[in-house]
Amino acid sequence: MSTAKLLAGILVGTALLGKAFVGFVVADTSSPSALTGTVTSQAEGATAPQLEGVLVGAKKVGSTITTWVVSNAQGQYSFPRDRMEPGKYAVSIRAVGYELPGTSVDVTAQPAQLDLQLKKVTSTSKLAMQLSNGELIMSVPGNAGQKLALGGCVNCHTLQRVLFSRFNADEMSQVVQRMARHTNNSSPLHPWMRPAEGPAVPPASAPSPFGTYLSSINLSSTDTFAFPLKTLPRPTGKATQVIYTVYELPRPDASPHDTVFDAQGNVWYSDFNSQFIGKLDPKTGKALEYPVPQNRFGQIAQGGLQIDIDKQGRIYYGNMSQLQIVRLDPKTGNMETFKPPIPESQFGDGHLTMVDPAFQHVDGKLWLNVAFATGEVGGTWHVDVATNTWTRVTYPAGSPSAQAYDVVANSKNDMYGMQMGNDKIWMTNGKTLQTVWYDFPTKGVGCRRGHIDSQDRLWCGVFNGNRLAMFDPKTQKITEWKAPTEWTRPYDAQFDDKTYAWTAGMDNDLAVRLNSQTGEFTEYLLPHETNVRHVEVQKSGALSSLWLGDQHGATIIHIEPLVP
Repeated sequence: MSTAKLLAGILVGTALLGKAFVGFVVADTSSPSALTGTVTSQAEGATAPQLEGVLVGAKKVGSTITTWVVSNAQGQYSFPRDRMEPGKYAVSIRAVGYELPGTSVDVTAQPAQLDLQLKKVTSTSKLAMQLSNGELIMSVPGNAGQKLALGGCVNCHTLQRVLFSRFNADEMSQVVQRMARHTNNSSPLHPWMRPAEGPAVPPASAPSPFGTYLSSINLSSTDTFAFPLKTLPRPTGKATQVIYTVYELPRPDASPHDTVFDAQGNVWYSDFNSQFIGKLDPKTGKALEYPVPQNRFGQIAQGGLQIDIDKQGRIYYGNMSQLQIVRLDPKTGNMETFKPPIPESQFGDGHLTMVDPAFQHVDGKLWLNVAFATGEVGGTWHVDVATNTWTRVTYPAGSPSAQAYDVVANSKNDMYGMQMGNDKIWMTNGKTLQTVWYDFPTKGVGCRRGHIDSQDRLWCGVFNGNRLAMFDPKTQKITEWKAPTEWTRPYDAQFDDKTYAWTAGMDNDLAVRLNSQTGEFTEYLLPHETNVRHVEVQKSGALSSLWLGDQHGATIIHIEPLVP
């Protein structure tokens, strides 16, 4: 596809065909069905051929919206009438170990019936292509450190790229050395490189330990994997009572990282790899993208991380390696940029990732973090954008580490800081800039990202600890809940201000809901491989629902539970 065609949809509303309200309202379980059927497989035998927990997707021809439901214990699936208008639909499934030949169905005003008979996957290679990153990590041999390092590969691509490679130890060591120079927001379509900070490092003269390990689990010396492939169980019970809506974005290389709602119900998203801010209107199904001006040129990485909104409805974007805050006023279309007061000669591999303006109206200031290799000019900043005054938070000698990955403001516009691998979280007072640290129960892991709830409690994802955590400022205690499935690695967490906290991660394609009152987890298998870095909870309706940006898949996904 040419660049002109790729960017043709910019600043032009792209119609996503389907019902105007599809995927946005909470599903009405009493709605009559438009399409029903039973999912079976002869491979299960005559006694129990029905398959529970198979995700069934239906996409209208010409549309960029796919609706997904899940088969129940009797193998039955059902699409509500209010999610399918008449037309021809392509039908697909997700069920590890099974495949569905090309299937379509005509949906009319009358209920349609389509039974699906799945074929068992017998090819090891084909099965491996169906597995999530988490399942592959669980499958490969290796110690905890090796698997943790392997998990770092999913920042930019799936693990199939690693395991299906045929590089030997020497070749793989060179690949590892090159990959270390890529930025964290790289992708196969946008392989951004870190700015050189010194002379080029010569190729290693001997295989590295990690390169040797990777070559021992790939196909460098064999045509099939020398280890059994482990798969997670399919959804059951409550996890099958859900509707997913997947919205394809205008650009095939779109990389939605964060999402946030405005007062009109639009979903705004940041692009991790490219200079765009996007807006999806779920009520009309239109997507609109706004080009973001560059601050740094040449081979400097484009794209940004956090997107957020202030009380006036203005959109803020942390433009990472471009080292600028971007502010867009949707009412006027005016876009402004704000840059840290740091000499450009010190920029190097620096990046500005997180920006929280949620309570800027309290004192006119917002919080953000700037990361630099030296640490001398990085850290947390308190910024008055009206006067372009930047104040860097400093700490007394001997203070614990406070190089925040995420910064989150509470209702007083004080700031909570989080850092992976840190045994503490910390709170910096917005008036005095004095900081207090709080100890984590689980050591050596720390939170990665989080949200503040209506009680000013901090909810966060304990990434390497496979947990969710909540800090209550009233008791000054941190409560943790361990995720039930290995390699969930919660990246972020948000509470719906009623009962449920939500999380997700980069590895096992699960959106996870926690009942904070009972401790019950419900894990919703996503319709396809989904690299999640942020969660956004829609709190309206009888039950909260979740919106995710698929950072590697150019889609935004809405997960709507049908039962508490």
